[in-house]
Amino acid sequence: MGMLEGRVAIVTGGAAGIGRGITEAYARAGASVLMADIDVLAGNEFLDYLPADFQGRVSFMQVDVTDKAQVQAMVAQAVSQFGRLDILVNNAWRGSGFARLEEQTDEKMRGAFDMALMAAFWAMQASLPEFRRLGAGRVINLCSLNGVNAHMYSADYNAGKEALRTLTRTAAREWAEYQVCCNVICPGAASDAYQRFARSNPENAAAMANANPMGRIGDPLTDIAPVAVFLASDDSRYLTGNTLFVDGGAHINGVHWAPKLP
Repeated sequence: MGMLEGRVAIVTGGAAGIGRGITEAYARAGASVLMADIDVLAGNEFLDYLPADFQGRVSFMQVDVTDKAQVQAMVAQAVSQFGRLDILVNNAWRGSGFARLEEQTDEKMRGAFDMALMAAFWAMQASLPEFRRLGAGRVINLCSLNGVNAHMYSADYNAGKEALRTLTRTAAREWAEYQVCCNVICPGAASDAYQRFARSNPENAAAMANANPMGRIGDPLTDIAPVAVFLASDDSRYLTGNTLFVDGGAHINGVHWAPKLP
């Protein structure tokens, strides 16, 4: 039996990058997974990629997580389809490009908070009644070293993700009495967003990899997803309110983030 046998999870942004890695790892650990993503093509492609014996345990639902009604419907769908909900992973993000702080717009800032903070807030609120019914639950929120290290040109993203970290810690304190563990992963991995950055800033990307204590950028499936499996399992039942830096040690001395921007 896998570590997550019989459990049910939602993974937002689950069709690509780190979300895709977590979705696959959860399925391999025995969980049933509702993969929520706005990208229908990516979701269907991932379903086709999965082994045949995962059919029926992994499903796809198109969800725009900046729409509260769709987020609530996502949680209801997971419970209706699989009979329960044990694990919520808030990972979805849709970037809007780099901009200097003085050029950030109200629209970009509000969009970042809707995507990073409000989407998770709505999903967590909708999931809590099911967690309480089961007597336990897991919330795993994907945040970022960008906010921790105050990376340049992404104030919207940094602020949204740091707000999500605060929300997670507050939920951990308030929901501990229900045996709901809420934790954050700050990953350092070759996500789709990172790969786009590396293509446009190859020298900076190489410097980041070289400066990493382990000498490389992590892999979503083999480096990040196993930690998400642990946080979703019974082995983490006494761990809550924490931020896990799954980054090869990059946070220790800071990340060499200095992309070129006009």
